[in-house]
Amino acid sequence: MSAKIIDGVAIAKAVREEWKHRADKLKVRGILPGLAVVIVGDNPASSMYVRNKIKACHEVGLHSEVHDMPEDVTEEMVLRQVEELNSNPKIHGILVQLPLPKHIDANKIIEAISVEKDVDGLHLYNLGALVTGNQVFPPCTPYGVMCLLEHMNIPVEGQHAIVVGRSNIVGKPMALMLLQKNATVSICTSKTRDLKQHTLQADILIVAAGKPKLITANMIKDGAVVIDVGINRLDDGSLAGDVDFQGVKEKAGYITPVPGGVGPMTIAMLVANTISAAERISR
Repeated sequence: MSAKIIDGVAIAKAVREEWKHRADKLKVRGILPGLAVVIVGDNPASSMYVRNKIKACHEVGLHSEVHDMPEDVTEEMVLRQVEELNSNPKIHGILVQLPLPKHIDANKIIEAISVEKDVDGLHLYNLGALVTGNQVFPPCTPYGVMCLLEHMNIPVEGQHAIVVGRSNIVGKPMALMLLQKNATVSICTSKTRDLKQHTLQADILIVAAGKPKLITANMIKDGAVVIDVGINRLDDGSLAGDVDFQGVKEKAGYITPVPGGVGPMTIAMLVANTISAAERISR
């Protein structure tokens, strides 16, 4: 068998169109959803991600602005920038592009963002509220994965979902969001002993470990849904996920490619959260 490829580019486009209709309704009422991105330093990967996010905002007709800050900026200056954006009525969502330079405490910066503008879903309130399902905004990448499953009509309830990875950005919130949909959830890491023993049980396998080609074909069961969140730059300059795509696609039922799988969905959900933030403020 050969897996059905989950086209994140096409699904993200459809999601943005759905949310564009909601943004258009706000515009009729004189409300233009706005996103502000704060980026520190000149990390090429971060700059590329920011460009893609701004491009997505433009396609949906949102207001967006980028606040570039130099590598040697002080933590106090970044905090001051966040506070200014918190009080700016034209800005409904604030995103601080990670990673930040080592001399800046990323947690402190994220906690300074107003919960009502935390469209990346990384504020402690939003992460903690996932436990009860009362978050204001879900983190964009797990939100994007759930949206992919929904658009592909892949059932979650009652399925055994295994998440490989325990980060605050993907792994932990991903597990909680799957629990909210009544999946049976296990969390593993790249350090889990005999990882294969666990992954072979997965009906839905979500991999976000940051280890290129960690998951191979002999580690999944026939017909499993495999969602690859990882994106790694190899020595030859090419990109690879955390899953050995060529081998696994011959055994899985569904699989996401890298690139073109989860990545576009993360950006689409950022747009969705920004529009949702504008809707909340306008009620």
